[in-house]
Amino acid sequence: MTSGLTAGRHHRGEGNEDALVRELYEQHAGPLLRFVLQLVAGDRQRAEDIVQETLLRGWRNAHRLGAQGQVSLRPWLVTVARRIAIDEHRSQSARPAEAYGVDLENVSEPDESDHVLRRMTVTDALRTLSQPHQEMLLETYFKGRTVAEAAEALNLPLGTAKSRVYYALRALRSALERKGVTG
Repeated sequence: MTSGLTAGRHHRGEGNEDALVRELYEQHAGPLLRFVLQLVAGDRQRAEDIVQETLLRGWRNAHRLGAQGQVSLRPWLVTVARRIAIDEHRSQSARPAEAYGVDLENVSEPDESDHVLRRMTVTDALRTLSQPHQEMLLETYFKGRTVAEAAEALNLPLGTAKSRVYYALRALRSALERKGVTG
């Protein structure tokens, strides 16, 4: 049967349409399914959906293909199936993954406002300190240096650096308490 579809191409009566659908399925569904299974990495459900859509398009366009002198629909059907698989893949890639069954009440982004507010409060409190105290806290807490390393960086004796850290922390604590920060 090179193309037993000619009867359905020219006269699309209900009996001919049923015969055309049956013939399309019998001749092309098996080979198309094997081909499409390779395209969709063995996902049988997707492959069957693509084959069904391909055969439906073949049925809708059988009359046009006959007018173009198409002897066999198979090459056309293979091309259509491949395009459907590609379009479906692109469509899924463009869409964000769907999250079914996820309780949206429990999904949240961390609220950074507290962190930002704390940082602003500490920055304001630091500005109230003397320049030597600010420098010492900058070296030890923000740059992560030891008191000895900070003393060396600021060209201070170790005892002076220890004293400044102690008094700078006391002054900072006091400034934060004035801003309402306790603890």
